[in-house]
Amino acid sequence: MATVADNITNINTVAYKGVEAQFRTLVTDGRTSSNYSAGGVAASPIAQVAKQGLLQASGSSTDLAIDGGGFFITRTGLSSTDQVAYTRAGSFKPDEEGYLRNSSGLYLYGWRLDAEGAFTNTGNLDALSPVRLSDLVGTAAPTTKLQARINLQSDAANYAGTLVYNRTFDPAAPAVTPAQGNMASGTITPTFSRSFTIYDSQGGGHQVNMSFLKTGSNEWQMEMYAVPATDIETTAGAAVTNGMLRSGTVTFNGDGSLNLSVAPATSAGLFDDLDFAAQGIKWSNEAESVPIKLSLGEDKGISGLTAFGQPSSLVSGGTDGGVLGNIASVEVSKKGEVSAIFDDGSTRKVFQLPIATFPNSNGLTRISGNAYAANRQSGTMTMNPPGELGAGSLSANTLEASTVDLAGEFTNMIRFQRAYSASSKIITTVDDMLREVSDLKR
Repeated sequence: MATVADNITNINTVAYKGVEAQFRTLVTDGRTSSNYSAGGVAASPIAQVAKQGLLQASGSSTDLAIDGGGFFITRTGLSSTDQVAYTRAGSFKPDEEGYLRNSSGLYLYGWRLDAEGAFTNTGNLDALSPVRLSDLVGTAAPTTKLQARINLQSDAANYAGTLVYNRTFDPAAPAVTPAQGNMASGTITPTFSRSFTIYDSQGGGHQVNMSFLKTGSNEWQMEMYAVPATDIETTAGAAVTNGMLRSGTVTFNGDGSLNLSVAPATSAGLFDDLDFAAQGIKWSNEAESVPIKLSLGEDKGISGLTAFGQPSSLVSGGTDGGVLGNIASVEVSKKGEVSAIFDDGSTRKVFQLPIATFPNSNGLTRISGNAYAANRQSGTMTMNPPGELGAGSLSANTLEASTVDLAGEFTNMIRFQRAYSASSKIITTVDDMLREVSDLKR
């Protein structure tokens, strides 16, 4: 009856796992050939921890549910010495200090991502940090990607002069200082040019131009350079001529898609990550930079640079990074990436949530707060990103319902009541029999 009462009480508790009451015999003497000694029965409650609850929609972006196996990793406090608790109750909300806590007061933990959005899974709980996004307000984030979908007018006039390029980008020797470029120096007016703002690690903005010159059918020359050129310098402190970052040839297929494979193809490595350290350059203000992913298209694709008959223009694109403003909302992906969305529309990935799995999750020890603690029966804990190696995927704006079936619990209550009533009849009958024996002596 205690398990039934506990289950019914928690029918609306988020991610509560119902307890099933089973019984085992108590035998005083296993020999039944000559006599029989009555034993008894003992309750053997089993927690159905591994049972999946129904996923229900929620109105909060920080309400999380695990679709599949595993548990959120939480602690009772912010210190690494506080008790670790594993739970599926994902009703997380920011507290007064900005930390995500669930309705039981448990703090959500995850891997904090570096400037490049990477983390290292050592399997050590001490590597996790309490999830907090409010500390980002007013800080800066460097640019990590430049995405551009640019159409270059296919029927534009070819450059009629003599074209002399000092170098094209050589991926085998990226540390070579780029020499003067024709468009960067102003010697040649580009057919099309577009400027982008690149942010350093201090939030400072730097203008970088991407210029194109049509030199033949389906062939363009591209230069990428800083404006002004003094914004960059070599790691030794020397000037970089005209601020050149990269140059090379861009070619297109007959259908206007980008050509990266068929000769004469786009210069090899032209769209590789822009890595200042690898190229031996830096920002002249001594601010740090991180490798910038250039998303300018794929072979035979139209997601980046294209050559169609429409006027040359930037169809879509831009850069990330800059000084971070106020957080407008929080977004959690199915892979467990926690991103902060700021009021200016920019987005930054901040945490990666792990999912803890156990060989025998039904063997976990129940603790207060609808959570569990590891023990010998549960086996060793393994943590991985959602969706990997047995870990379930995450669903934002979703909560896992209790696994308790109210109709089933009422049925069990009636069964247990009748069983108790029947057992009490045995006691009454034995009492009557003993009274009869006592009356025989009179």
